[in-house]
Amino acid sequence: MMVDLDPSGQVTQREPDRAKRQFLNYAFFRLDPAFRRLPREEQAELKAEFAAAAASWEAEAPREAGRIQRSYSLVGVRGDADFMLWRIAFDVRDFTEAQGRLNRTRLAGYLTQPYNFISMQKRSQYVNRVEGSGHGLELLPGEGQFLFIYPFVKTRAWYDLTPLARQGMMDEHIHASTPFKGVRINTSYSYGIDDQEFIVSFDSDYPQEFVDLVHRLRYTEASNYTLSDTPMFTCVKRTVDEILADLA
Repeated sequence: MMVDLDPSGQVTQREPDRAKRQFLNYAFFRLDPAFRRLPREEQAELKAEFAAAAASWEAEAPREAGRIQRSYSLVGVRGDADFMLWRIAFDVRDFTEAQGRLNRTRLAGYLTQPYNFISMQKRSQYVNRVEGSGHGLELLPGEGQFLFIYPFVKTRAWYDLTPLARQGMMDEHIHASTPFKGVRINTSYSYGIDDQEFIVSFDSDYPQEFVDLVHRLRYTEASNYTLSDTPMFTCVKRTVDEILADLA
C-alpha cells in the first residue's frame, strides 16, 4: 500500500468516515480510606452491590452494542489509583450509562476518579503496509495478565514533516518493536474528544519484555517528536471481586 500523501485530505477532499468504530474508556478509581473503617458486614454488602452493578453493564447489553469490560488492580503499584475498568463500546454514551450504574451504588460514595480517558479505534495510516501488524479496526482486550497504559501527545513539529518522512520514522519504530512478540500494542485516537491525542496500551504477560521494548523505542527517531507520554500505569488483571478484596 502506498504512503498517504494527503493525510489532511485537503487535496483529495475525502468524504467524512461515518463507519461504526469502537470507543474505549479507561476509568481509574481510588478508594477513600474511610471505607476501611466501616464494619466488615457493611463492607461486604457494599462490595457485592458494586460488583453486581459493574457486571450488569456488559451482561445486560444486547450483542450488537459490542460492550466489553475488563478489570485491573493498581493496588501496590500506583499511589493515586486503586483499580481501573477498561470499557469498550460502539456508542460513547454507553460509558455514561456504565458510570451511572456505579454512581448509584453506595460504594461509589467512597470512590473518586483521578483519571478517566476516552479514545477511538481507527486504522493506522502507518501500519497498513506491514503484513501482520495487528493494528485492526476492532479490539479484543485483556489477553495478557498486565496492561501498561499511557496517554500520548506528539509535538506540532511532527505534523509539519512530510508524509514520507513520518512513514520512514514509523517504519523504523515498527521494525524495532518486531522482536517483542509477547507484547500486544493497542493504539487508539483521542483527537478532539479528550486532552491527549492517543491512548497507548500494551497487553502482556511479561513486564520485563515491555520495559525492554520501551527502552529500545527511546532510540528511534520518532521518539524525538514525543511531547508527553505520562502518566504511565501498570495494571494487573483481576476480577472485580478480587479487586474489591484487595481494597478492604
